[in-house]
Amino acid sequence: MGTKSSNKKLRKANQAKKDEFYTQLVDIENELKHYKDQFRGKVIFCNCDDPYISNFFHYFAYNFETLRLKKLITTCYKNKQYDLFSENKDEEAVYLEYTGDKNGDRVPNPDEIGVKLLKGDGDFRSAECLKLIKEADIIVTNPPFSLFREYVAQLIEHDKKFLIIGNKNAITYKEIFKLIKENKLWAGYRSFAGGMWFYTNDDSQDYDRIVDGRKLKNVPSIWFTNIDTTKRHEDLVLYKKYSPEAYRKYYNYDAIDVSKVSEIPMNYGGAIGVPITFLDKYNPKQFEIIGLGISNSGKEVGVKPYKKEHKKYRKEIQKRGAVDGDLYMITNGIVDVPYARVLIKNKKVKK
Repeated sequence: MGTKSSNKKLRKANQAKKDEFYTQLVDIENELKHYKDQFRGKVIFCNCDDPYISNFFHYFAYNFETLRLKKLITTCYKNKQYDLFSENKDEEAVYLEYTGDKNGDRVPNPDEIGVKLLKGDGDFRSAECLKLIKEADIIVTNPPFSLFREYVAQLIEHDKKFLIIGNKNAITYKEIFKLIKENKLWAGYRSFAGGMWFYTNDDSQDYDRIVDGRKLKNVPSIWFTNIDTTKRHEDLVLYKKYSPEAYRKYYNYDAIDVSKVSEIPMNYGGAIGVPITFLDKYNPKQFEIIGLGISNSGKEVGVKPYKKEHKKYRKEIQKRGAVDGDLYMITNGIVDVPYARVLIKNKKVKK
């Protein structure tokens, strides 16, 4: 019993370390500058941020008057210290409230920031934090990646506007993709290209580089939101034309494969499999999302099972064979399993 309990605690500790990614101010500024009008007069809640030194709190507090905010609230899990990288060991936590400049210097001074003690640990799922969520208009934060499904589900349940950071792979989560398909969630302004650089814990061994004495980790991340953007109303310019010779069809689904978003044909009205980076350019008035052509999600939209007799001929693009629900092609007897594909249809087909 003792061993099982210790292993469980160790797994939780390891998972917690993987969630210790702290957002750089420059990444917050580059994204949030596009939403200034939507923030006006709103209560902003950052419910996964270490107090005092959170860059989310920093951005909103120092731009409070410029953005014309109503109130800023920040909570953190098991922390009431002044350190950025807390060990989350406090049984209680605090939350900060800021309602704007009081002395005219347009700087959020300590005596202008309300520091209130929570009865609990500040977990975003706690009754106290849920009460604060009801008060808020927009949630903006970098939530724990390991709890991303649960975190988003809570925001949807409470019908909140949000702007949050998540791993790109979250797109392929069944629960998240369903929201994308239903136009209840979409990508923010930041490009899908590359990853985001996060500060990580000082004693972490999982980092990619050190800048000015601070450890940084690159994580394939994007912004997820349900706040309207001008980006999602822009048509993707298409210039390629379909021909059977130029585009391969899947063996187990009636759709053509397009490996680059720029090569989506303008004159094809059938189903098309495109990389998940397509969602960076997705305009719901230009395209219809059919589903996700990978694993069990593919089975839901009619992707036929992988035939076992093809196993010895497969080309393992992802160092794995095809499984039920995966799209695949056969070329000269070789099975080609592409990376995850979003299945779409063009609503504005041109001749």
